[in-house]
Amino acid sequence: MFLWLLLPAQLVVAQQQVTLNDCQQWARAHHPLLEQQAIYKQMSELKLDNNRTNSLPQVGLNVQATYQSDVTEIGLSLPSVDIPEVAKDQYKLYLDVKQNIWDGGLTKANEILEKAKERTNQQSVEVELYKIREQVNSLFFTSFLIQQNLDLLEKKQETLDARKKQMDSAVKNGTLLQSELNQILAELVKIRQQQIELQSRRETVLSALAILTGKELSNLQNLVIETNDISLAGELNRPELSLFEKQTNMLAASSDLLQKKRNPKVFGFGQAGYGRPGLNMLNDEFDAFYLVGLGVNWTVFDWKNTRREREVIQLEQQLVSTQQQQFERQINIALDGEFRKIQQIQNLLESDRELIELQEQITKSAASKLENGTITASDYLQDLNAEMGARITFETHKVQLEAAKINYQNIQGTND
Repeated sequence: MFLWLLLPAQLVVAQQQVTLNDCQQWARAHHPLLEQQAIYKQMSELKLDNNRTNSLPQVGLNVQATYQSDVTEIGLSLPSVDIPEVAKDQYKLYLDVKQNIWDGGLTKANEILEKAKERTNQQSVEVELYKIREQVNSLFFTSFLIQQNLDLLEKKQETLDARKKQMDSAVKNGTLLQSELNQILAELVKIRQQQIELQSRRETVLSALAILTGKELSNLQNLVIETNDISLAGELNRPELSLFEKQTNMLAASSDLLQKKRNPKVFGFGQAGYGRPGLNMLNDEFDAFYLVGLGVNWTVFDWKNTRREREVIQLEQQLVSTQQQQFERQINIALDGEFRKIQQIQNLLESDRELIELQEQITKSAASKLENGTITASDYLQDLNAEMGARITFETHKVQLEAAKINYQNIQGTND
């Protein structure tokens, strides 16, 4: 009873309709590149944490023991006066502390640059993920088209099975030669061979689609195509355009960082320790010592290095701009070609419908003539195959039209 109760639910899952959008979302979620976005985010957070430590005091512990060949001496000899001498072996243990008071905006500029890099890396992943759409589209429509051909072959098989029953009776009654029936039987064998080939091809395509989407083959058996209307006036929304923009912003942040590096920087510093001698060089005893101070660091002249580096960045921005222009040009060419392909297929579909109507009439007439014995089974099969060929062409053009519409939207970047 448990298995019987479970069976309907399994049938529902097996017959669940799968759209192209479903496959694209599954392929994106299953793609290994998606993990890179989390990695880039984590890397950026670590770098930003390090950058924030610039406002914290820098503390260093130093220990040293030295022996020097000579020391400072007072070249005087006074009676009853003991002039101290500095030992040649000296020892120090001290802490160095440095605190940035104003770094010329360097920390903030580093933060802006790091965020710009992280956004650029994230968008680079989006560009790579977007390329998966084309591969998914190709596999999806190929599988759907094969299924349409299998459905047409099944209808042809049903037609020939019905014709075979009629001819069986005629052969038994002696009104039809066995050779005529053999023509139908041979065509049925060919249909079974075609079905085996198509089914094998479909399984191969679905297997590739299953790998991309991370789904089982059983979940991809019922593919459906949703009719799409394309907008010719839509603006380009490709992820590459956003990547170009983010690359430009990142270069601008790099240029600003270069300028900030030349700003004067104010810092406080201090040192505290214990050693021999201390700050009093004439005291040869171990003693504690400390000092504090305020410093300014300013690169007044760098031989125009910063200026040249900023000019290089400006040239890099120009390169990004030319790449964007070239990309938009290629996209517009592709859109024009795809639109003309859509128009061509729409015109072909109109003629396909006319051809199918004519072939249907020819096949019906041939079937009647076959029943009356005025034509052979070979003549009938020729007309039936012509009709099936017209139907296959019609179904192929229908799938190609929807594929072209999807491809147009994919090129345009408006199929989300």
